[in-house]
Amino acid sequence: MNQVAIVTGGSGGIGRCTAQELRKSGCTVYEFSRREKPARGVVHLTADITDEEQVRAAVAEVIRREGRIDILVNNAGFGISGAAESTASKDSHAQLELNLFGMDNVTRAVLPHMREQRSGRIVCMSSIAGILPIPFQLWYSVSKSAILSYVLALQNEIRPYGISVCAIMPGDIASGFTDARVKSDALDGEYAGRIARSVAVMEHDERTGMKPEDAGRFVAKIALRRRSRPMIAMGFAYKAAAMAAKLLPRRFSNWLVGLIYAR
Repeated sequence: MNQVAIVTGGSGGIGRCTAQELRKSGCTVYEFSRREKPARGVVHLTADITDEEQVRAAVAEVIRREGRIDILVNNAGFGISGAAESTASKDSHAQLELNLFGMDNVTRAVLPHMREQRSGRIVCMSSIAGILPIPFQLWYSVSKSAILSYVLALQNEIRPYGISVCAIMPGDIASGFTDARVKSDALDGEYAGRIARSVAVMEHDERTGMKPEDAGRFVAKIALRRRSRPMIAMGFAYKAAAMAAKLLPRRFSNWLVGLIYAR
């Protein structure tokens, strides 16, 4: 039996490539996004995941057509950058609204169907910034750290129903994420140019990072597993970074991050 998968934010970048890889593996794939640009063979359903009613309607449509949902990849998200003190509440709230609460909207809509069928796989996209928070990307880091806590708690809630959940922690990916970042250099003078320098380092690393096609293959491979470790770093360098975050004293690992991103 072909598995039925939903990928959020599937119109571009990692999401689009993940949806394509799942389709190649024999899944029937639906992508939820506001823009209709699905990969070939992937079914688009228009849904703003921050709108709970739109999400529920889209999930209900998948159930109407397919009768089940086997895989959910929570990929939709964006980033903001700037100093914490100059970040407006509306911007920090928007960051959490999409990256965290939007993910929760889709997960809650899917879970009753997975519980009823006593099986399912949920993959949530976090970031290495979730365990190594990045200065001047504070709210992005907060959103990705929250996803890790969400996944760990949810794992124990849904385990008896045959549902597994994990978080993938990518690092730098050469995708549209960089151009979509909402940037603010307010107070850069007061911060001695450190905001601009930090964002420049981030964007250079992203533009020269892993190809989204490779990231999509990795995410699809994890999504097709029945179970895995709850937190998975993507790529050798970021597996090493995750291990360092675990083993090194927090004071030292945070100093290293500051040396890279806050000089």
